[in-house]
Amino acid sequence: MKAPRFDYVRVATIAEALALLARHGDDARVLAGGQTLLATLNMRLSEPTLLIDITGLDALRGIERRGDRLWLGALATHSEIEGSSLVAEAAPLLAAAAPHIAHRAVRNAGTWGGSLAYADPAAEWPACLLALEGTVTVQGAQGQRRIAARDFFLDLYTTALAPDELLVGADVPVATAADWFGFDELARRRGDYAAAGVAVAARFERRIAQSVRLCFLGVGATPLRAPRTEALLAGKELTRGTIEIALASLKAELDPLPDLHHEGVTKRHLATVLARRLLLAADASRGALSA
Repeated sequence: MKAPRFDYVRVATIAEALALLARHGDDARVLAGGQTLLATLNMRLSEPTLLIDITGLDALRGIERRGDRLWLGALATHSEIEGSSLVAEAAPLLAAAAPHIAHRAVRNAGTWGGSLAYADPAAEWPACLLALEGTVTVQGAQGQRRIAARDFFLDLYTTALAPDELLVGADVPVATAADWFGFDELARRRGDYAAAGVAVAARFERRIAQSVRLCFLGVGATPLRAPRTEALLAGKELTRGTIEIALASLKAELDPLPDLHHEGVTKRHLATVLARRLLLAADASRGALSA
């Protein structure tokens, strides 16, 4: 299939992009990396009358530390995040997740902001941002506003971003020596959408897990936390017994949506396998530090 007819504007400033969004509303789409948008256009799943190309906006680029936060501009590519020594040091979870995103060609073009704004529940960045309790910054005619990740992802492909707003970036807390992060996913083939995946962000005091955040992708309409299971792990050493009790809770807490290839029960099993793998790795890492 071919894309529907649309007008195209390559903007030179954020103000110009916002003016066009205000004028055209839901009839406009923003082009950043284009890895998802162009496919939806060709399949006629999206039929905008205007395409707003923001790829020339240097103000939306860059990865930098701002105090105790790591800022990633909306136009930072997956490959830039993957190869950044600053990301590896300040946000190891992002560095661990990046290689799982599609293939190199997609990572070279696809963007951080595009992934967050599209809010695919099987995508890696929304799950990581939620696990890290990050914050999205959006800009509209009235200025900028910050939205916590837990409030940003509302439903399937639906976010708190208004039609006349532009996602300009997102930030996450800088990792400390007390933190441990892990990411894993399972797909039918390398580069395919994950059948299930999990991002783990834990904070330890010696061998005791002060907090454990589990965020799953590919199992619901949005990235999903598991608060009841997280509460069972908080304040405990991650022994095999503790982990198995938590996994029993997780099986009861997760109610995955099926997809074309996997039933919900299969996704629940895969998510549990991944969670066990990462929780055991987290405990092993603390044991190695204390040895």
